[in-house]
Amino acid sequence: MVSRTTDDYERLALAGCCAVCEPAFWAGFDRSSPAGFYDYFRQLTEHEPARAAKFGLKHFCWLCINPKEAEDVGFAKEVIALIPQFIQQPNVLGIGEIGLNKNSRNEMEVLEMHVDLAARFDQLVLVHTPHLEDKLKGTRLILDVLKNHPRIRPERVIIDHVEEHTVGMVLDAGFWAGMTLYPETKCTPARAVDMLENFGRERLWLNSACDWGVSDPLAVPKAAREMKRRGHAADFVDGVVFGNPKKFLSQSPNFKLE
Repeated sequence: MVSRTTDDYERLALAGCCAVCEPAFWAGFDRSSPAGFYDYFRQLTEHEPARAAKFGLKHFCWLCINPKEAEDVGFAKEVIALIPQFIQQPNVLGIGEIGLNKNSRNEMEVLEMHVDLAARFDQLVLVHTPHLEDKLKGTRLILDVLKNHPRIRPERVIIDHVEEHTVGMVLDAGFWAGMTLYPETKCTPARAVDMLENFGRERLWLNSACDWGVSDPLAVPKAAREMKRRGHAADFVDGVVFGNPKKFLSQSPNFKLE
């Protein structure tokens, strides 16, 4: 939401949304110093909650250095060292979106540092899986890291950007799976509903990708409309778009909608 205008907050509120959950993200360019991340983390934990509140929305966030900026391990270590001083802010849900971009050795090392941080502070984890042809390999690598960590519990991890060829392995391993609705590189509402019909709604949720590129804050309401168009009952739709995120996020003591 740091890249969106207040018009989007207003549209979300009018569509019936009650909260937004914003991951630490790539800014569209590589930041030049860890100090840039310090200011970014302040923006996520101080400015955006106040901006969202003007429209009756709760704003929650995740903290990390995004995989697209994780190739420089020394730089990433400096950024990760900043996170503990923000982790107790009342709108922080956990560590994310961590993961892989190009499946490189350096990205793997930074992923493991993030996972250790989440375990040390008992935080929820949000994981980014690579796009397109790297997704299957990257998802397997990520699952190996998470399953081999002695203090990571699958029910406290959501692996995002799943597609038809990765959703099964994520669910089979006991993790939550996120279907990211995005016009270009991820998933359309119709494909997401297809996956729900094939795999059921247990530990699956939908999220709208909203950033500086072509994206749609109202993709989740549009997916709800697609479910209704196909004849799914209201309790099924509500369970996917509201019940599932609430169930997962309520594992964080900071997630309160009242």
